[in-house]
Amino acid sequence: MALVLTEEQQLLRDTATQFFQERAPIANLRKLRDTKDADGFDRAVWKEMADLGFAGILTSEKYGGTDFGPVGLGLVLEQSGRTLAASPLVSTVLVCGSAVQLAGSATQRQDILSAIAAGEIIMALALEEGAHHNPTHITTKAVAEGNAFRITGSKTFVLDGHVADKLIVAARTSGDVNAKSGITLFIIDAKAKGVTITRTLMVDNRNAANITFDNVSVAPDAVLGSVDGGSDVIEQVLDIARIGLAAEMLGSIQEVFDTTVVYLKERKQFGVPIGSFQALKHRIADLFAEIELCRSVVLDALSALEARRNDVPLIASLAKARLSDTARRMTNEGLQMRGGMGMTDQFDIGLFMKRARVAAATFGDANFHRDRYATLEGF
Repeated sequence: MALVLTEEQQLLRDTATQFFQERAPIANLRKLRDTKDADGFDRAVWKEMADLGFAGILTSEKYGGTDFGPVGLGLVLEQSGRTLAASPLVSTVLVCGSAVQLAGSATQRQDILSAIAAGEIIMALALEEGAHHNPTHITTKAVAEGNAFRITGSKTFVLDGHVADKLIVAARTSGDVNAKSGITLFIIDAKAKGVTITRTLMVDNRNAANITFDNVSVAPDAVLGSVDGGSDVIEQVLDIARIGLAAEMLGSIQEVFDTTVVYLKERKQFGVPIGSFQALKHRIADLFAEIELCRSVVLDALSALEARRNDVPLIASLAKARLSDTARRMTNEGLQMRGGMGMTDQFDIGLFMKRARVAAATFGDANFHRDRYATLEGF
């Protein structure tokens, strides 16, 4: 594992840092929230991100991307986490783009990946069906009609579902509702007949949706990968998504830490900065050490993806569990060290706290991944 970024990676990180601070600061999220924006993200900013190559980081140059790889996207996601930038990076680039890269036909890759890289299309993965993450519990059915299929069922917690142009839908084509086998992925137009999308506003002001499919007819070329072979693709995509989210959480954690240190130096009690109190020094030093451990975990996970290592599932669960726990702890500490003022909307800490909770629950919380890690290790 390389713990030092290359010159190109450092340049990408610096570019992303400047972009998000100037074009997608936390003030943008507040504006989207306060105006109850219909999209939930700034389309002009998203187009600028695509023009900078952020949307095509995982896409090869053959399809108009920059092919900067997982480490590159992780660096961008980390900087987006520092400003809580709302964008389709996770849903479209990290999740659906990876799915098409892994399982798409030549035609699907050409049509979809080039559109993603250009910022011309938004996609969403319709996977979850319950209140808790369970990627193999699929009751949505896809019944074969000749070479075509007819899909019926419902999905919850579909990230960016209400603004998506296309959906990647996990449906059961055979087997029991909890069986790992028998799941097929389909690419469906979000405006297809029988598709009903209901936006749900999450506590972190991000986009999600509940979607129902009522006898939605899909052509055979809508299958992503092979019939009954979707589970393996889902697992790989979810691990990529978990590591990407861990990178985003790392950025949020670092921002909360940095602003908390500034506050401890500025806020005075008994005539001295509260950061001079020994108890607070110990707490902030402990958090600093934890963040450095998290940074190493995330970089190792991104490097594992880049090198296509066999331990990607293990390191993905390790990263997601560790960063979820630390994000919760860091935001709690950040609020407590600000005292009662931390509870007011004047401070951004509340926004980071809410995002930390949602990000931790997305694609499996810390408990899910500790259990998964133990299972993968044979315990």
